[in-house]
Amino acid sequence: MAAPTGAIFLFALSIILLFPGPSAATGEKATVSVRAVTAISHTDDNFICATLDWWPKDKCNYGMCPWHDSSILNLDLYNPILYNAVKAFKSLRIRLGGSMQDQVTYKVGKHYDDCHNFRREDGRLFGFTDGCLPMNRWDELNIFFRRTNTTVTFGLNALRGRRKAPGNGSTLHVGGWDGRNARDLMRYTVGKGYRVESWELGNELCAGGVEAKVKAAQYGKDVLRLRRIVERVYNGTGGRLPKVLAPGGFYDGPWFSEMLRVSGPGVVDGVTHHIYNLGSGKDKDLINKMQDPFYLDKVAQTFSDMEATVRESGPWSSPWVGESGGAYNSGGKDVSDRFADSFWYLDQLGMSSVFGTKVYCRQALVGGNYCLLNTTTLAPNPDYYSALLWDRLMGPGVLQTTTTGGAISPYLRSYAHCSKQKPGVTVLLINLSNSTAFNVTVAGDMDLHPPPRKLLEADDAGAVCGGQREEYHMRPEGGDIQSSVVLLNGEPLALGPCGQIPELRPAVVADGCASPLRVEPHSIAFVRFTGFKAPACA
Repeated sequence: MAAPTGAIFLFALSIILLFPGPSAATGEKATVSVRAVTAISHTDDNFICATLDWWPKDKCNYGMCPWHDSSILNLDLYNPILYNAVKAFKSLRIRLGGSMQDQVTYKVGKHYDDCHNFRREDGRLFGFTDGCLPMNRWDELNIFFRRTNTTVTFGLNALRGRRKAPGNGSTLHVGGWDGRNARDLMRYTVGKGYRVESWELGNELCAGGVEAKVKAAQYGKDVLRLRRIVERVYNGTGGRLPKVLAPGGFYDGPWFSEMLRVSGPGVVDGVTHHIYNLGSGKDKDLINKMQDPFYLDKVAQTFSDMEATVRESGPWSSPWVGESGGAYNSGGKDVSDRFADSFWYLDQLGMSSVFGTKVYCRQALVGGNYCLLNTTTLAPNPDYYSALLWDRLMGPGVLQTTTTGGAISPYLRSYAHCSKQKPGVTVLLINLSNSTAFNVTVAGDMDLHPPPRKLLEADDAGAVCGGQREEYHMRPEGGDIQSSVVLLNGEPLALGPCGQIPELRPAVVADGCASPLRVEPHSIAFVRFTGFKAPACA
């Protein structure tokens, strides 16, 4: 009998890990050219976003209950680690929402009946009854947001006022959205002087939905109603109107186009879609998918199609990733919260920005197995540091890169942005290979025209890419990609004695683009070229 394919793969993988061969020592040569004359897209200043969810502690998947006290309703907002972790960003965007947001009543005004805590009940959406947001908790959340300078996106209950369509097993909900409870929450919010940057209608109700769905034409009418409520409530308050976002679900071209057509020009500011392209959290192949460049490339079509839909059907709007945890059903235990996940996560940030995505919301800041902060201790997981480095180094201007050379160059991923609030260009390099190091030369592409392009030779590179380079090399402790400890330039990142986020110091190299930089196997590098003269970043 032939050996199973999976067994052969694992055996071969073990041989590569034990005997990596000469390429790990010498390194493959690769060139990353950065097209510096024009930007191909721009992200929002608050591109990095993390979610807080409504899931109670008895939300369980695959025999595990990984949410603990991480809900919007019971997260300890006075924990110093949480405060320091959010404050470390200049203004982290936090999206409050998730599967159960369409079951939440806001305990304010006159337009609600009962307002009770979530509890388990078979036969209800997601196995829980409706829940309640009391205003004293909303006050606590907003005090935290103000202290940490958080940019707030709030997901509204879009099922309120609807009824389930007749038919055995139907998940379709019909009727118009009742926005009065949402309006009362907005009025309370404005009266208290709280800042909500954007209001989003609904969670995963589009197209086929997850446990409930609404037709696109009706949703378009409801989003228009939300826009009018926002305008009435915020009129005369001074400042900019909050954005309106929708639909917060999985991409479906015809459904999204119809929603935008019906809602009309200028109504939806951000078209939000969700990404869980790694599959189930219990998938035993999950960690291999994170390292497979061909698998990671599959989702590029979704980003491309989403960009085209917005351009053609809603050019006044922009695409957002409103929620993405990689693996659904709370993520993968000992995988989604480990170093390996940063291969997927940072590749997602780079790829989505290339395709015009303005904001990327990671599920979740706290909670589940895909959390940026450990759900029980709140200590940062590796992806937290990945997000923080991106936020500090990668500016809104997105530049096109091309990678050439290297025997297995698909395993070297490259992305480039104008540096954030500093001169120069920052390049992100992700080495997915477990055995091959890359010696990377970064070159300027100064051609205004399509390929073949004019790459600057080494003798000319100094004129465009002089100055220093600041290198941030991230590797897992002990070379184990399932480690929860990140080494930054060889030093482990750990909290200070009072829960302080560690300083993220670069290694400084004097010669800019003049010499290659080394990217070790299974490592990630952010490299800021301080003297890179990119007209797109001027």
